Amino acid sequence: MRPDTDEYPGYYEPFIGLVKTSEIVAELRESGDQIVEFLSSISEEQGNYNYAPDKWSIKAVILHMIDTERIYTYRALRFARNDSEELPGFDENQFANNSFAEKRSMETIIAEFKAVRNSTIALFENLDSSTLTKKGKANGHLISVRAIAHILAGHALHHCNIIRERYL
Repeated sequence: MRPDTDEYPGYYEPFIGLVKTSEIVAELRESGDQIVEFLSSISEEQGNYNYAPDKWSIKAVILHMIDTERIYTYRALRFARNDSEELPGFDENQFANNSFAEKRSMETIIAEFKAVRNSTIALFENLDSSTLTKKGKANGHLISVRAIAHILAGHALHHCNIIRERYL
């Protein structure tokens, strides 16, 4: 089931809007397979490309997708387990600058994406509907577990669209 608009801050709407189904586990699985297929078509040379001096390379974008999925899945786990502690945000640029993307191969980055996505799916496919509606506070905002799942699916799709439009 899609999250209600009171389950997440409005700035996540563009990501959630990219998710076309309410069956979020199936969406994570199917979009994950599509993303792996797409990323596998990117050469090593293309992976190192950035379209402007101050923009991330394709490899850095993919590692950002992975880092974000790890962090948000951790948030979902904490909220699913009734942890009421507010969780901090993170500086995506600091993470990207310290990802060593240029030293990684596309092959290892894609393998890492697959592993992280499979871990995400394993968490969400084992949560019941009452757990999915639980909320917690992260980065100063209330957000539900199911909103996080939808954000993750949409966030990865968003960045794949950016790669297609601006890099390739």
